[in-house]
Amino acid sequence: MSKPSRSFPRPLSEFAGAILGDRMKAQGFASTEIIARWSEIAGPKIAAHSEPLKIAWSRAHAEETAEPATLVLRVEGPAALEIQHLSHFIVERVNRFFGWHAIGRIALRQAPLSRRAPASPPAPPDPEATARIASSLPAVEDEELRQALARLGAAISRK
Repeated sequence: MSKPSRSFPRPLSEFAGAILGDRMKAQGFASTEIIARWSEIAGPKIAAHSEPLKIAWSRAHAEETAEPATLVLRVEGPAALEIQHLSHFIVERVNRFFGWHAIGRIALRQAPLSRRAPASPPAPPDPEATARIASSLPAVEDEELRQALARLGAAISRK
């Protein structure tokens, strides 16, 4: 008798490693965690101006006398000097994250970060539709609540 398969939804994190694994391994990353958790590792101020590009392992890495790797960071131009001065701090934080002396130095590449542009806020609902919906809500006595419900109704009906 075989066990029934899992009938509940599986978290996306179970699939992310399989999907991104080959691409990340080509860049020297053993896992996607350093990229996903960069702001936790480096701190929000450093992470706002940098992102990990790859980990360059030395040729001796395969042998027993492995040397620490080089973490290559993409850095926004104006912040490069400050991040260069903080490189020892960043190396220490990354090694603490890995739990061993994996990174020996940092190399910087000045380029724009590959962040997505923030989504533009949705357009406000049509004032005529909002007024029409507000007039159809006579049971709501609180005027602020009635207007909020009317704006919600107009936004929903727009879609």
